[in-house]
Amino acid sequence: MAGLYFEEFEVGQRFEHALTRTATESDNMLFCGMTMNPQPLHIDRHFAEQSQFGQPLVNSLFTLALMIGISVHDTTLGTTVANLGMTDTRFPNPVFQGDTISVVSEVASARRSRSKPDVGIIEFIHRAYNQHGDEVATCTRQAMMRCRGESAA
Repeated sequence: MAGLYFEEFEVGQRFEHALTRTATESDNMLFCGMTMNPQPLHIDRHFAEQSQFGQPLVNSLFTLALMIGISVHDTTLGTTVANLGMTDTRFPNPVFQGDTISVVSEVASARRSRSKPDVGIIEFIHRAYNQHGDEVATCTRQAMMRCRGESAA
């Protein structure tokens, strides 16, 4: 299993994830279709060309999902019980079709669960960057993690 158990995380631990992903027009159109988001800034090239951005924006929720997804292999693959929430989500710069996203994650806090002794809570700060090094997304995520030798809750 690639994911880490609760005891293997340390506050301040940093992960520069090797996986990267280029966001494509197809990704954007499929995601908008699956989530029933008809925002023309995402799906109408002519409309988007008239906007301040001059081109379609990649749906920010796709960017959020991609950012967290890229982090999974190094952190929580097979060892997470559940995501508890995401806070402080921001998109400081847009993502455009053709941008390649890389992600850095940091462990902000770690504590044993008060109600479930076989799990712990890890708080991650995830940051996504485009190919130019511009930060395009950030969020704080709380994940319930298995403890070593314990079964999933």
